[in-house]
Amino acid sequence: GVGTMMPGETPPPPAGTAAAGGACANCGVLQQNINEYVAALIALKQKMIDGDRLLTEYQQKCTDILYFSIEISALRCQVEKMLQKILPLEKCQEELGSLKAELEEKKVCL
Repeated sequence: GVGTMMPGETPPPPAGTAAAGGACANCGVLQQNINEYVAALIALKQKMIDGDRLLTEYQQKCTDILYFSIEISALRCQVEKMLQKILPLEKCQEELGSLKAELEEKKVCL
C-alpha cells in the first residue's frame, strides 16, 4: 500500500548523522579550495595588468628611441650639408685674402 518501502530502497539518513557531517567537512574543504583558486586568479589578473602596463611603457620607450634616432639622422644630414656649404666659402675666403694681398701690393706700387 501507500507509504511502504519498495524493495532495494534505503531510507534517507536522518539529519545530523555521520554522513551529513562528512559532507559538511567536504564542503568546507571545497570552499577553501575555491577561495584559494579565486585568490590565485585575482593575483594572476593583477600580474597580467602589470605586464600589460610594462609592455606599454616599453613600447613607448621603443617609439621614443626610434623617433630620436630619426631626429639625429636628420640633424646629421643638416650638418653634412652645412659643411659642404662652408668648405667652398672657406676657399673663397682664402682667394679673397690672396686678392687683397695682391691689391695691397699694387697699391704700394701705385
